[in-house]
Amino acid sequence: MMQRKLALLVGITTFTLLLVLRWEHVIRLVSLMRSEIPSAESEPQTDQPSAEPTLPPWQRAPTETITPIPGSRHFMVSAFKDHRRGGVIRVISIICRQELQPLYCVLCANDDANTDANANASPNAKANGRCMTSQAKVDIHSDHFGFPFHTSDVFCTTTTSQQALYEQASYVSITSDKNTTDNMTFLTIQNHEIKESFKYKFTICISNLFGGYNNALQFAQTMEVYKLIGVQRVVIYNTSCGPDVEKVLRYYSREGMLEVVPWPIDKFLTPSTGWRYDLHHGDIHYYGQLATLNECIYRYMYQSKYLLLNDIDEIIMPYKHGKLEKLMDTLQQQHPNAGVFRIENHIFPKTQFEDTGRFRLPQWRRVPGVNILEHIYREPDRKNVFNPTKLLIDPRRVERTSVHSTLNQFGPVVIVPFDVCRIIHVRAPLQGHLAKDQLLVDKKLWEFEKRLIPSIDNALNQSGL
Repeated sequence: MMQRKLALLVGITTFTLLLVLRWEHVIRLVSLMRSEIPSAESEPQTDQPSAEPTLPPWQRAPTETITPIPGSRHFMVSAFKDHRRGGVIRVISIICRQELQPLYCVLCANDDANTDANANASPNAKANGRCMTSQAKVDIHSDHFGFPFHTSDVFCTTTTSQQALYEQASYVSITSDKNTTDNMTFLTIQNHEIKESFKYKFTICISNLFGGYNNALQFAQTMEVYKLIGVQRVVIYNTSCGPDVEKVLRYYSREGMLEVVPWPIDKFLTPSTGWRYDLHHGDIHYYGQLATLNECIYRYMYQSKYLLLNDIDEIIMPYKHGKLEKLMDTLQQQHPNAGVFRIENHIFPKTQFEDTGRFRLPQWRRVPGVNILEHIYREPDRKNVFNPTKLLIDPRRVERTSVHSTLNQFGPVVIVPFDVCRIIHVRAPLQGHLAKDQLLVDKKLWEFEKRLIPSIDNALNQSGL
């Protein structure tokens, strides 16, 4: 019995010893394998390129559509080459008029073709590697309505010795300190090439959405009317909107008709909700409306043959021709040198309804917003009151614009007759004292009924409304 216990103990001891020796062998083997694999903290092999090469600062896209200019209270928005002005680089900006100061352009090219230009750098414009720094010229637009911040053009200048690099530049930034490029954000310079054919024939620029705008029904109805009169593209600068309008925006963006440009102006400045500084105060006129309108002109200069500059509750309607294309063919034949056409605004009060309820459709009742088909009564003109206009333009013939008229254009300006084209503007009344029988009946939108209602229903369904 004693011998069996001793044999069992020896067997267990031997097995344990073998097991320990086996695990020591495994541990040594694993340790050897790990020592042959470079760690994440070790130096990379010289023959293996980095998986994500670091981009130079001028090739890193800005995170916002509004970019502060270092060392100042100014902002830059976007940059374009203007071939009408000899290829000058124009940076659309928002400048504090009360704090003007010297500004400088930093221009950078993609390649090394600027070597010769760098060798001849003048004292007035320095070049460093692929970049050069030069004096900027600030030109504030004339319509600032008294607000301290306003839309401006910052022009980047050059010297003869720097001309080659200037022409090759693809990126630009603005700074108040010409001796450093630290922490700078660069904008891509757009419109390098002149184009004679365009992706779109008619594009609408809608300046701003703000204040949680949630008029979803009117917006969807208006978008579908745009399609029927010949609009292919709509651009909206969005500061804020309501949840239902957000759904409609997503639908038209997926569909491809709409481009939504983020416009977080309230992140940087206190916007005014009106156009007069003495009444509405704030840093900048109407959420930077003029900055967005001018930006849209240059953004679509070589994408669209014509631009319509109007608000989200307005429809520039060709009454005589039915389609925008026929309207513009006629206007351009009559005025071949004109690139600006001013369209009269006419108010359809949303407080006055069509009596029969013909378009008070049950499927639209729960959709928030105004039903424009119910509002067929139009306010008459007032002889002694200026009737503001909105614009239908050839963007290549416009340099700067205000809201109701252009500031600088190439060629004459034409005021389009009321019976040829006018704006359907469904909104709060301006002549609220008038009774319904003092208003004019205008059923132009009803002409689109058969195609319009099914398309509106489809848009609302696809939007989840």
